Amino acid sequence: MQTYYYFLASQKFLLEEEPFQEVLEERYRYYEEQNKEIDFWLVKQPAFLEAPSMKAVKEKCPQPSVAVISTNIHFINWLKLRLQYVLTGSFEAPSDEIPEPLASLEKETSHS
Repeated sequence: MQTYYYFLASQKFLLEEEPFQEVLEERYRYYEEQNKEIDFWLVKQPAFLEAPSMKAVKEKCPQPSVAVISTNIHFINWLKLRLQYVLTGSFEAPSDEIPEPLASLEKETSHS
């Protein structure tokens, strides 16, 4: 089992009101320059919030939500220092409650 750390906010706040895309692009560049494997993922409508143990966290975050999930607590702490109005925490996965740590509840939309 792996510990995953999360940084959680409303999609409107993180993806529309904040220059968050720039922060992620900067971090990707840094990882690439350091030949580091990517250990963080952006997940819209994260499924881990549906776990019974995450009920209180889900109730605190405006919906729809978005999470940055990482195996690196230092990266999550680094993000939290840069933005306010976010929730952070951790969970263990895979587990019965959270079988897929990076799963999303957001449905893919087809453009026909």
